[in-house]
Amino acid sequence: MGHFGHLKKIILAIVLGAILPFAFPFSASAALHVDVNQGVSQPLPIAIPDFLGGQPQSNDAQVGANIAGVVRADLGRSGLFRPLDPKSFIEAIRNINVPPQFANWRVINAQGLVTGQVTTQTDGRLRVEFRLWDVYGESQMLGLQYFTTPENWRRIAHMISDAIYERITGEKGYFDTRIVFISESGPALHRVKRLAVMDQDGANPIFLTRGNYLVLTPRFNPTAQMIAYMSYIGNRPRVYLFDLETGKQQMLGNFPTMTFSPRFSPDGNKVVMSLERSGNSDIYLMDLRTRAVTRLTSDPNIDTSPSFSPDGRQITFESDRSGSQQVYVMNADGSNQHRISFGKGKNGTPVWSPRGDLIAFTKQASGAFRIGVMAPDGSGERIITDGWEDEGPTWAPNGRVLMFTRTGTGSRGSSIWEVDVTGRNLHRVPTPGGASDPAWSPLIQ
Repeated sequence: MGHFGHLKKIILAIVLGAILPFAFPFSASAALHVDVNQGVSQPLPIAIPDFLGGQPQSNDAQVGANIAGVVRADLGRSGLFRPLDPKSFIEAIRNINVPPQFANWRVINAQGLVTGQVTTQTDGRLRVEFRLWDVYGESQMLGLQYFTTPENWRRIAHMISDAIYERITGEKGYFDTRIVFISESGPALHRVKRLAVMDQDGANPIFLTRGNYLVLTPRFNPTAQMIAYMSYIGNRPRVYLFDLETGKQQMLGNFPTMTFSPRFSPDGNKVVMSLERSGNSDIYLMDLRTRAVTRLTSDPNIDTSPSFSPDGRQITFESDRSGSQQVYVMNADGSNQHRISFGKGKNGTPVWSPRGDLIAFTKQASGAFRIGVMAPDGSGERIITDGWEDEGPTWAPNGRVLMFTRTGTGSRGSSIWEVDVTGRNLHRVPTPGGASDPAWSPLIQ
């Protein structure tokens, strides 16, 4: 109980902490805009000075510098923004409520400017406020303030990044999110795999299991408070549910044979998964409210890796019923099962985008594994990574970015990488040791 009690405290502070936003009035400006479809092509130059400290005899200035640093990293990692080096700044921001000298920022080619301040309140909470300025339009685009506890400063930074991203691109950000993954350690032949969660940028990793049994394929529910995963507790492969708030885990149905590849429905009320019987696996749906189970496929070959469409009406999955591993789509009741992947090689681990416009998958061809995307009807297939062993994609909640596992050599083994849908913006996500099987949470509420 001590371990999970501490875990609950951390999870509540990081994931569920109360943060209250308030908007400042601002003048209209529509000049500053980034096309999210352009990837790293022409990223927008943006200046983000360290946030001011509101209380001289406090840690406010350091917290302000930390928040600005995270915002710079978030936006820069997206590939859509180019945060400018603070050493190039001509003007020192001294009052965020006074418009900046826009000419000083045009000189360094900044198109956007973010100013902010952190102030410790009498009750110990932080007030974090920021303003987004259109440098060439000489107007304020956005102004918000948040009140929260000091330990939530990093989450505030991600929320600010999301607000800036949305205001400039017109689409939701993805920075205030978590990643559940499998943390790997130890030698290759005796790998210890633990269930873990972290911020989307790799910060705040927390281990949920101790590594005394194998865990695989974790997936968040729509509220990011529950994780479904496969575990070998007692050497019996089963699907389990892990409650992040309580630290409790429970087996999802006492099936006599192996269950695996779980994933929640968009409303969180159902789990779709694979169930193995007599050496063959089919896809089943369990209603979490009644525990009623419905069989969706009954093919004599292997059907697995199901994933719902965002409207809950369809499911994509992989099957070798055609003679090789390929991607299929069916209605949520199991009807109208049809193949959608017809390119060269094998295709598996399909995951439907939260936007509904694409399905990501793993392409196996010429001895290599790579990440690809295609439309739900199978058209427009594109390979977006060029690694040798890239597999298991997962979508950011805005459907613009993917994470995946890249298997390497050496003591670290597997690692987690991130790429946008254009395939142009690729980078590694820092993790404590080796890591695999990432799954993105929805935006934290």
